[in-house]
Amino acid sequence: MSAIGSLVFCTDCGSLLDRATGPQQTELKCTVCGAICKDTSEKTIVTRSKPSAFPSSLRAKRSEIQTAPEGESESYPRTQVPCSKCGREEVGFYEMQLRSADEGSTIFYVCDCGNRWNENN
Repeated sequence: MSAIGSLVFCTDCGSLLDRATGPQQTELKCTVCGAICKDTSEKTIVTRSKPSAFPSSLRAKRSEIQTAPEGESESYPRTQVPCSKCGREEVGFYEMQLRSADEGSTIFYVCDCGNRWNENN
C-alpha cells in the first residue's frame, strides 16, 4: 500500500482503496486484486491559508473605523430632520438595505457639525 496525502493505493495493482474509518495501521482489502494492505495514511488533514492568498478589492476597502472628509455631508441629499447635537433643521442622508429584503431599509443621517445617526424604516 502506498499513501499520497489522504489517498491510499494498492501496492499490488495500484487501485485506489477505500479510506479506513478507524485508527492508523488498519488493514484494507483491495476490491480489484484482493490484496491486504496496511493503511498508513495521515488521518488528520490541516489546511491553512492567509487572507492575502485570496485578494479582494472589497477587503482592501474595509476598515474598522470610517471617517468622513470635511464637507462630505454637502454631497448627500438634504432633508428636514433636526440634528440632536447642534439643532440644525436640515441634514444630509443616505439609505442602505442592511437587513433582509422583506424588511425596511436603514436611513443614515449626516449633519454638518459631524453628528451621525441612523433610523430603521
